[in-house]
Formats: sequence, structure tokens, C-alpha cells
Amino acid sequence: MNKNSLLVCYDKDLRLRIMVPEARREITGDVVRLIRKAPGMNVVSFTFANERKLHDVIHREVEYFAPMRQPFMWKAYDHDLLPNLKEELVSHSFVEDNDPASVMVLDLNHAPAYLFQSIETDIRRVTDVDGLKEVVHVLDTVWGGNNTWVYDRLGSHLQIPGYLSVYVAYVENEPASIAWTYFPRGHFATLFAGSTIPEYRQQGLYTSLLATRIREIRDRGYPFAVVEAGSMTKPIVAKHGFQHLTTVYDYEWKGN
Repeated sequence: MNKNSLLVCYDKDLRLRIMVPEARREITGDVVRLIRKAPGMNVVSFTFANERKLHDVIHREVEYFAPMRQPFMWKAYDHDLLPNLKEELVSHSFVEDNDPASVMVLDLNHAPAYLFQSIETDIRRVTDVDGLKEVVHVLDTVWGGNNTWVYDRLGSHLQIPGYLSVYVAYVENEPASIAWTYFPRGHFATLFAGSTIPEYRQQGLYTSLLATRIREIRDRGYPFAVVEAGSMTKPIVAKHGFQHLTTVYDYEWKGN
């Protein structure tokens, strides 16, 4: 599949047809929206507008979302044929995230062979909410804060058969690294996290977790793995065969 065809497939699967369990998808003549219960983040994932109508479409979406008094985000992509989209969003009180993400894709038919070899790392799959305490521990240690959101979000998603796989890598029976994968309908399994406690880095834990997930993705018949990679993560996944597909910019509305 060439890049243009892959972009069309990506848009269909992960922007137009995407279903999120805790959100209601709305498709209008102008946009595709994901609406969550308060105080969750609402999202415009795609717009059908052309340049001429773009200003009015954004204005109408702001009028639609503002009364909800919830955060909402507009996702803009480099391959969108809307040169003025970013400027129009800023003019409507949207603020860009300071670290746009590279959408990196791995074709499972061309993945490095070492990702399918046996591994020695102690990796365990989380199957219930109680097991997520190890995930929270790693996230809190790596990023700080209190990541109890994991219990609600990942916990509810674990109850949906086949939708989410969560893994923890251990060193001497201590949780050291975590990662998870979503399996939405379509061609793309989506990778998240890949966080390792500093003292356990440079031991191959990230690669072992990646290999575990890539094997599952292949076994479940998905042709592609995809990850939104920030500036620090992009070279890491590129080293494992992921290729840049597009760049995504998250614009959050900051109006009153």
C-alpha cells in the first residue's frame, strides 16, 4: 500500500469510523465529533469543510461545544487539504499543543525479524483493574503526579473483550516498564505508553514490550501498528522500523 492509500485508510479507520467506548460519535455535514460525558475531553477528529467554508464551520463548532463547559480539541493533520486550518483555529481561540506528534506506522509484513523472536524478559499481561496498580506505579514514578485515571479509563476498556491489551515488564519481580495496545475496528492497532522507570532503562525492556505487542497484533490479523510519537519517541520507534505517515496537531479551545 503506497503512502496516499495508507493515509486514506488511516483517515477512514481512525478519524471517520473510529468508535470510542465512552464517547458518542456524531457525523454532521461538516465534521466528525466524539462527545464524552463531563468533564471528559470532546474532540473534532475530521472536517469535511473546504477552505471557503472553514471559518463558518469552526465558528459553528465552537457555538456547539462551548455551552457544554468541557474541554474540547480539534485534531489537525499535515495531510489535510486545508492550508488555513491552523490559522483559523488560532483565530477562534484554539491553542496548539507544543509537541505535535508524528504518526508512525509499522507494516507488519516488513517489520524487523527480531520483533518476532523469543524474549527472556518477564512480561505479564494485565487482565483486571487490580492489576493496573503496577501501571499506575510506573507512570507515577516516571512522570510524577497521581495517575489514578488509569483505573477508570483502562479499567473500563479492559472489560470490553479484545479491545485493550496491557502489559507490564518486571525486573526481579518489580514492575519496571509498561505499555498497552488498543484494537479498534479496521487495519490499525494503536500503541500507547512505553514508559520505563529510569533505573531499569537500557535493559531492552521497551523492545521486549514492543515485540510482545507486535506479535499479538500480527496474530490478530492487523496489518499495521500505529503510534503517535512525540519528538523524544519518534527516533526510538523509527529505529524499530516505524515510518512517518503524517503529523498531528492537537488544538484545544481556550475560549470562555
